[in-house]
Amino acid sequence: MERATRSGHSVNVHEIAPGLIYSDANVRVTAFAVNHGELSDAFGFRLETADKTIVISGDTAPTPALIENCTNCDVLIHEAYSQQTYRSVSRKWQAYRRKYHTSSQELAELANEVRPRLLVLYHRSNPGGGTAVANPENVLLDEIRELYKGNVVTGHDLDLF
Repeated sequence: MERATRSGHSVNVHEIAPGLIYSDANVRVTAFAVNHGELSDAFGFRLETADKTIVISGDTAPTPALIENCTNCDVLIHEAYSQQTYRSVSRKWQAYRRKYHTSSQELAELANEVRPRLLVLYHRSNPGGGTAVANPENVLLDEIRELYKGNVVTGHDLDLF
């Protein structure tokens, strides 16, 4: 039922580095390095159109480059983990989260600094914590809303903003 060619599929890879990675009449896409532990090729992206600027954090702990690229953005799409789930995992997984991801408190501080018109949460990081049942999205939203009074939502597949 899932037909494929006998030769398989091919991928046309384009390696990127920080800086402008794509531009046409409608959009400019800039990649910037983010901190995901030991990974040297982790990126966030700033997409600029005539009427909006959207920043996607990538999978990251807080970085100055992220703050710099979020300045004057309309939409910030950012990963985060909740403090509640952080407290429920082992010290090993707590250290992992601090090194590779952004806490709800850190994200609220970042959002207070860069003031996006809309903050969209995605990739609710829960390493060491089990299933999503143990990581309800309302907990993360509540933690961020406690410290950040701007517009914040959780993103889901096929959402439109």
